[in-house]
Amino acid sequence: MLHLKPTHFFLCAGHAEGYTPLNAFDNALLDAGVGNVNLIRLSSILPPHTVQSDIRPLPYGSYTPIAYGSIHSTTPQEIVAAAVAVAVPKDPTLPGVIMEYSARGHAEDVERIVRSMAEEAMRVRGFEVERVVSISTEHEVASVGVAFAGVVLYPESLLEA
Repeated sequence: MLHLKPTHFFLCAGHAEGYTPLNAFDNALLDAGVGNVNLIRLSSILPPHTVQSDIRPLPYGSYTPIAYGSIHSTTPQEIVAAAVAVAVPKDPTLPGVIMEYSARGHAEDVERIVRSMAEEAMRVRGFEVERVVSISTEHEVASVGVAFAGVVLYPESLLEA
């Protein structure tokens, strides 16, 4: 089994329409800048010493660890939203927490909820929070729509490629 320790992360979000829910999801990934890679869905832990930066565009076809939330709808004029939040601990030797949330409604509401979720997860762990970073998006459905938000984790070696 391959064990790579991520050292960096970035936030991304996108929304789109599509012919089917899967096509809409793919189009939302393209809008978020992660549509030409192979996503590996993660649970919600930010490794210790991980720093925020952005290396997009990612190498085509690369295996890309990501924690994400998404939602699709086929109800015209419905608003759907997705958000992610990262709670970074004050002590860099401790892990942080990534939370994902999606719902019918507006981006600002979904983002407020996901930020609270991240803060609560750190509180339960007894870890002090240095900062919470977040991103959200919303989409008004025309026919088949998706909102997507994610946190990509990657190793230092990808920066050197």
